[in-house]
Amino acid sequence: MPTYNDGVMIVLSSPSGAGKTTLVNLLSKLDNFEISISHTTRQPRPNEIENKDYYFVSEEKFKRLIQNEEFLEYAKVFNNYYGTTRTPVINKLDNGKNVLFDIDWQGADQIKNKKLDYKLITFFILPPSKEVLFERLSNRDMKDKLIVEERMKQFGRDVLHWINYDYVVINENLEKCYSKIYNLIKAEISNGSKDYDPNYIRSHVEKLTS
Repeated sequence: MPTYNDGVMIVLSSPSGAGKTTLVNLLSKLDNFEISISHTTRQPRPNEIENKDYYFVSEEKFKRLIQNEEFLEYAKVFNNYYGTTRTPVINKLDNGKNVLFDIDWQGADQIKNKKLDYKLITFFILPPSKEVLFERLSNRDMKDKLIVEERMKQFGRDVLHWINYDYVVINENLEKCYSKIYNLIKAEISNGSKDYDPNYIRSHVEKLTS
């Protein structure tokens, strides 16, 4: 049964390449913050570590977990499945740990709809411009122009989901973006005042989608 001492669920979502994974890793260095490790059917990237970045599983095993209703959320993204299993998350929250989720908008919607008795704070991370995003995607481990083009097309669809999040933060400068998220989490947990301008965000989204 959830209590006052329970941890908080913190979701970070973003279009591919906007920096949510880097931000989640930075936040996880804070005391009492832990990353929820997702299962995925995609192949590991060169720098990724099994059971630390993801649990890499076969599609068959993933579908078995779906059938057994093990997932808090799951989605198919770019032909691969990603999902968060329920038990480890609930155990962490019950032990007072704040759990960080590095998931897309589909997963965030599913977690919201589960209506768990734990505080949930959701963030959507945006790039400063489409040009910067294109550059970041091209510099990542994606020398394949077709992959970058597919991600850019997807960006146009993903960005429309910003409206369903508590906060939208622009990742122009990593340090400033991290501080902004950290301060908003702190304010949410302590019911303090929040430095947040929804009108500025709305006009930035209009620029990105025009």
